[in-house]
Amino acid sequence: MIELPVPARGLALMAGLVFMTSACAHVKPEELNTRLATLRQDLETEMHQGDDSLGTRIGNLEGRVDGLQSDLNAMRSDFNTKIQQMQTALRFEVPVHFAFDQDSLRTQDKPVLQRFGQVVQQYYPDALVTVEGFADPAGSSAYNMRLGQRRAASVKSYLVSQGGLSADRVRTVSYGETSARLVDPSAHGPGQSGWQNRRVVLVIDHASPSSSMGSGD
Repeated sequence: MIELPVPARGLALMAGLVFMTSACAHVKPEELNTRLATLRQDLETEMHQGDDSLGTRIGNLEGRVDGLQSDLNAMRSDFNTKIQQMQTALRFEVPVHFAFDQDSLRTQDKPVLQRFGQVVQQYYPDALVTVEGFADPAGSSAYNMRLGQRRAASVKSYLVSQGGLSADRVRTVSYGETSARLVDPSAHGPGQSGWQNRRVVLVIDHASPSSSMGSGD
């Protein structure tokens, strides 16, 4: 077995801690807690064996990872948000929906967007956020593509004006009524029948907490 130098081993352990926390949506809570406890014990060992600066960096990162885990769990419990870890991104299925043929944000959907903006500012200040817009299958495909774009633009405007995000780090894209991306391809029309398809999805692209959490500032 190759023995890593203390700083390299410490950084490897930090990377493992970050990855596990980001992927916690796919791990049972009790399993995650056990694995985190093991990693933290290893981190403490590294701090005793390494120099003070390494120990400080590890301690700062560990605290910020704990904060990220807590904030993501809060978004799940407070807003019923589904968070998916992808290779280079975090995907947020947020409960933000629109009235039939409308692109205006509803008042009840603004708090989750504010919380999302706080998470981005705190943990991913240099990341690119993508707002994906969708429509239900009523109407023409071309019209729904434009409607999805207007919905995404409406959410971007709110994230910039009220969520504190920089306009140049938020982009929009429309998937319209693309069947593969709809929640229920058969649900459409006025009233409640197609509400689950009239939505946006938020993606933090190239989400790498280790790159933006190292300083602890």
